[in-house]
Amino acid sequence: MITLAHKLRLTDYFALAFGVMVGTAWLVVMDDILERGGPLGALLGFTTGALMLLPIGYVYGQLVRAVPDAAAEAAYIALFFPPSVSFATGWMVFLSYFLTCPFEGLAAGRIAGYLFPSLNQFELYRLGGYPVYLPHLLLGLFITVGLTWVSYRGIKAGARLAKTTTFTFLALVVVFALAGYVHGSPENLHPLFSHAPLISVLLVWQIVPWLLSGFESVGKYVEEASPDFGGKGFFIAIALTIFTGLAFFWVVISAVAYVAPWQSLKSNQQFPTAVAFERALHAHWIVGLIMASALVGVVQAFNANLIASSRLLFAMGRRNLLAPRIAYVHPVNQTPSAAVIAVGLATALAMLLGEAGLVPILEVGALASAIGWMSGCVSYYCMKPRLAGRTAAIFGLLVTALMVLVKIVPFVPGHFTRYEWIALAIWAVIGLVIRLPARQHGSTMEPKAQVSPP
Repeated sequence: MITLAHKLRLTDYFALAFGVMVGTAWLVVMDDILERGGPLGALLGFTTGALMLLPIGYVYGQLVRAVPDAAAEAAYIALFFPPSVSFATGWMVFLSYFLTCPFEGLAAGRIAGYLFPSLNQFELYRLGGYPVYLPHLLLGLFITVGLTWVSYRGIKAGARLAKTTTFTFLALVVVFALAGYVHGSPENLHPLFSHAPLISVLLVWQIVPWLLSGFESVGKYVEEASPDFGGKGFFIAIALTIFTGLAFFWVVISAVAYVAPWQSLKSNQQFPTAVAFERALHAHWIVGLIMASALVGVVQAFNANLIASSRLLFAMGRRNLLAPRIAYVHPVNQTPSAAVIAVGLATALAMLLGEAGLVPILEVGALASAIGWMSGCVSYYCMKPRLAGRTAAIFGLLVTALMVLVKIVPFVPGHFTRYEWIALAIWAVIGLVIRLPARQHGSTMEPKAQVSPP
């Protein structure tokens, strides 16, 4: 039987996971982050959130070693629950990765339109008040075709692109952060908190899991590890991704707050981070540098999420949770070529919805991430690990349950509106339609398993 290629090493796993984690959200929501917590409140909120994710990262590090299956959460939960639960879990997790692809494709058009306003024309239609411009759509489709081709060629090509974009992105961030420190002032940091200190930290902590999710994607590439890649390397890659993501947000938050009064970011500007630097430096070149960083981030996130979602789709097909033909492996490239093409085509179609169609679905994607983490913690707890493992799993269950509740409980700020519930219902119906052909083939059910004590 043809298997996936075994090529990935530690730097590859880190680059792919970091790519899933960091795209362009930092550029868009920086004003919201500082408005929630202020400079010090934001830094403390991210630190607290990252530390709370470490036990979940530990759980995933153990799960990847115990169940080296690209189906990840769908495979973990299948050890103890029926195929219908395994499919529902995998289908929700797939949404959280897949949606990033059309989102980043549209973001590329927005960024290019900001740098070159002449691209903001030839409006095709409007959805929910958001225009869909032909040049934006063509750019997104061009990126989709290119990255689908890279992923089709092989995991080595995708990993090479991931490393190139990740380290280029981090270098560009350091450059514009240093420019901010040279032209900024400590006075811009005051007040350090936007509300009372504890409230400021809590408000930022609420969005940290969404901004630092992606470390768990290591499990989707587990079958493509190099033969000499040790089992402990998976947790090292996970921890490295979490701490690098934390360091990235430390640098960006402090640089933006240092370069200009953070209260001035309370505006309707499209990219408040770029606006703050341009005002401080009185130069447009810094905007070009920041936007170049963002475009690299687009490719970085798109590429990594396309690979992760295609591997999950492939593995679900192999388990007969989806039509088995989706599990086809290219005999030469050793890639799940059918799944890669399916994700590429679905991305192109999703981009036609524009921002108005994707925003409610992205909210569902945040819930999907929490459900995925919860299923991982449940599975690991059922494996009856030692006390440290059980404690980490229970802690992860509490954190993820809170993340789910803040989305579905009506009186909690930020809960689902009817549009998010409609998006969730549509995604569930699509899943049922896709699931029906696979049911005719029957679904695999893995035997019970127990993890060796860590």
